[in-house]
Amino acid sequence: MTLYIASTNPGKLRDFAAVSHEVSITPLPGLKKIPAPDEDQPTLEGNARLKAIFYSRHAPNHIVLADDSGLEVDALHGDPGVRSARYADDHHLPAPGTPDERNNLCLQQALSQIPGPHPARYHCVLAAARNGEILAIAHGTVEGEILPTPRGTEGFGYDPFFYLPDQKKTMAELDIATKLTFSHRGRAFAALLQALPQPL
Repeated sequence: MTLYIASTNPGKLRDFAAVSHEVSITPLPGLKKIPAPDEDQPTLEGNARLKAIFYSRHAPNHIVLADDSGLEVDALHGDPGVRSARYADDHHLPAPGTPDERNNLCLQQALSQIPGPHPARYHCVLAAARNGEILAIAHGTVEGEILPTPRGTEGFGYDPFFYLPDQKKTMAELDIATKLTFSHRGRAFAALLQALPQPL
């Protein structure tokens, strides 16, 4: 069985490919040529639903997956949350660097005056749709804390700062196979496979 994923993010594609043993996950054909919808929903689930419905209309009779993921920091009342990918832009941070570097700098500035530790979680919501109708929704989370300095080079986004006490490593210090055994994206995908109606 093949599922299309509405994402061109190389980190996400790598994560899903590593966990998809029962099914084949491939990027939605022609995705880069499809104008992206505005992700204007106030929640991760809202954006995941919106994208899955929208992109499934571009692949008739196929199941299309869409996700929205975010970092939720307790000391910041759940921020950056649904705005995780746009955190620095929202705060008009005039810093050079990649979007990931700018977002992490913004996060560190926000936490700099708040005593640690800083409990946080990664939260992923996956939605599956076909012909514009939602088939299933699944959530996955992983708990950790935010470090003041980065460690590791294997991850993306906030991974170098997201520390897993049980593993004694950050997400960016884990190999992909280990990461996907308990990551928010891996857990959401496993739950989604269980939630999809059968037969597909």
